[in-house]
Amino acid sequence: MSIVYRKNSGSVKGAIGLIDYELIEAKASEGLLRVSVEIGLEVVRQMMETDVTELVGSKGKHNPGRTAYRHGWDESKVVLGSEKVSVRRPRVRGTDGTEMPIKSLGLFQTDDPMNDAILSRLLSGVSTRKLCRTTDELVDDPACVSKSEVSRRFRSGMEKAMAEFFGRRIEGSMPIMMLDGMGLGDMTIVAAMGIDEEGHKHMLGLTEGGTENSEVVSALLNDMILRGLDAQEPRLYVLDGGKALSKAVKDTFGKKAVVQRCQVHKKRNVLAHLPKSEQENVSKRLTMAYREFDYEKANSSLELLAKEMDLRYPKASDSLREGLEETLTVHRLRVPGLLRETLSSTNAMESANSVCAGVLRRVTNFKHGGTTLRHAAAGFMEAERSFHRVRGYKQIPSLKMNLARLTETGDWSILGVA
Repeated sequence: MSIVYRKNSGSVKGAIGLIDYELIEAKASEGLLRVSVEIGLEVVRQMMETDVTELVGSKGKHNPGRTAYRHGWDESKVVLGSEKVSVRRPRVRGTDGTEMPIKSLGLFQTDDPMNDAILSRLLSGVSTRKLCRTTDELVDDPACVSKSEVSRRFRSGMEKAMAEFFGRRIEGSMPIMMLDGMGLGDMTIVAAMGIDEEGHKHMLGLTEGGTENSEVVSALLNDMILRGLDAQEPRLYVLDGGKALSKAVKDTFGKKAVVQRCQVHKKRNVLAHLPKSEQENVSKRLTMAYREFDYEKANSSLELLAKEMDLRYPKASDSLREGLEETLTVHRLRVPGLLRETLSSTNAMESANSVCAGVLRRVTNFKHGGTTLRHAAAGFMEAERSFHRVRGYKQIPSLKMNLARLTETGDWSILGVA
């Protein structure tokens, strides 16, 4: 399963990231129906365009025998999911100057419960066969033949939109990818987000399974390759810390993969092995070390901290040393300022995850992974609508150049670091 997306609604500050939970709750409260309405609205637009083409013919084609012509646009309303939603309505006039009705628009301007049923069932996991039966049951009035026709067209359009959403192509350069896992009850969703060379974020893939399962992650990565992800492009992978994630990335992309382990996850893991009395001091020292621009200074500070914890808190020092080099990859790549903060953790995905989790909190019973994925997809679709460019995006060309030099030689010294 896979998807692609646009920016976060939360505010992010510093390396840790502060989420605007009130805004997230407001967006999440609209849940799956709002997401459905967005897809449904696009389908309605396409249906109106089809109706107009039937009346006036295709754009750009001369038709001396036509009996109607396009006459601009105006604002109108349609009812989707019990909401009145604004839509830009195409206008058509007959050759005698009379306004001609758009069939599909007229039928969506009434408060038709059929719309709600189709929208909610589509994202709730109802099969196509059951969806058809539900629609047929709703349209049992012999006088509603035209409504039944529009219903079938709408259902077909919605199904097509969701299929395109889950299988869309990945195009263009994607020098950065973030992979993160989030728990949903007894299940875990692994999500992949790409950042293009202009700093725009795109949700690339989604699968049900844990970040500790390299086979699940590998399947997700290979699905993205089949959909167009360039496996030969040098790329920085920012991972949530799971060992299986790192293994799957390296097995799949080989020398073209450069891994940055999330500093926030590392910090959490270290602090989890310490008593509360020590956590504040160690947290500050970790933060100060990761803020160092110079790799050698950052590494020395972290090694010193680990050494000091060896005797009293060996599990904490072991946790810090595990994968330590990969938490400093952005330092070794000499990534500057704001972009380094962005790429030092998976926080750029955090608000998208939070919006998704907010939607999913409304769903109390996940019967199977497919339903979980469908609802998670709806949540991420909602988050995508407010994606912005990442901070520091103007430095991405410099990062790309260093990634290319490093992956070509495999020699960090070419960048002036050990």
